[in-house]
Amino acid sequence: MTDDNNMAIRKLLKQVGATSQSAIEAALRDSDGMGGQTHKITVAVKSESLGMDCEVSGEISPGA
Repeated sequence: MTDDNNMAIRKLLKQVGATSQSAIEAALRDSDGMGGQTHKITVAVKSESLGMDCEVSGEISPGA
């Protein structure tokens, strides 16, 4: 793994993180916030050319 590869991966992940956060925040705004609930979130990262399919799941909770 070269430094250039590492930087390209980090740049992509930064974009994914910022975009995902904005989407989650918008969904919470549209649904009047957390509503005292815990929400399950799943993020999928796929690459057909690399044969990769990765999912990360977690939860967001009020006050967390």
